[in-house]
Amino acid sequence: MDRSIFATEKVSEDEPPVGIVFTDVDGTLLDAEHRVIPEACPVVQRVVEAGIPFVLVSARMPEGLTTIQREMGFTGPLVCYSGAYVLDEDGRELLSRPIDLADALELKAFLDTDLPEICCSEYGFHTWVCDDDSDPRIKNEERITTLKAMRAPLTEAFDEQGVHKFLLMGEPEQIEAAELRVADEFPQLEVVRSSPILCEIMNGAASKAEGVQVVCEHFGLVPADAVAFGDGRNDIAMLDAVPRSYAMGNAPDEVKRAAARVCPWTNDENGLARMLEELLRGC
Repeated sequence: MDRSIFATEKVSEDEPPVGIVFTDVDGTLLDAEHRVIPEACPVVQRVVEAGIPFVLVSARMPEGLTTIQREMGFTGPLVCYSGAYVLDEDGRELLSRPIDLADALELKAFLDTDLPEICCSEYGFHTWVCDDDSDPRIKNEERITTLKAMRAPLTEAFDEQGVHKFLLMGEPEQIEAAELRVADEFPQLEVVRSSPILCEIMNGAASKAEGVQVVCEHFGLVPADAVAFGDGRNDIAMLDAVPRSYAMGNAPDEVKRAAARVCPWTNDENGLARMLEELLRGC
């Protein structure tokens, strides 16, 4: 396979050819309305047809990513729950780092008692549950992901295998305060705002960077063989771990500082596909 098709003036001749592409989804691959950009589809298909794995790396659950793969016309590994659950191209588990059930129950009790204004969902493997699926914030998340939440107690939905992610939803000031409160109360967990109105909570050992490493090893590659794209605070570890990383033009400054390069276009400007076209120039 001739991977030299990725040679570009934007990449030093001393750098190895790109062997794999990792990308965040919301705010990076998708537009501001969380929709697939039609013009991006043939570019991504061209990458995959060249033998380059195209890997979605997201806080979403697997089903929230496979719908995007189908719409865009490709398949490949998935890094779900911000690295807490990694699947290969056939859907087989490569890594699972759930929150221990006892810790999950303690966290849920804390959220219910101390942060009742926050809307909370729990995710594990292929299950999404909440306390009230009529909550407008749940309805909005269902609209974005095209999935349906299940109303069920945490203790009925999950067993000793644990929970991969808690998703907190609220107003920006509520989410900022919740991030600080939960991080202080549960230092063993990874707590990060993925947007002004969303906060993700995972096992403290989970990260998108580890997900990237696991998928690279699966293909016999290293992060130096990769390019990575992201826009959010929960992408920083991935962007820092991949030498050829791109922060989207719409990313905040702290994310741009973490990346090796800044894409000259935003997600709404189809920046990821346009950057890949630059990398594919000469094919």
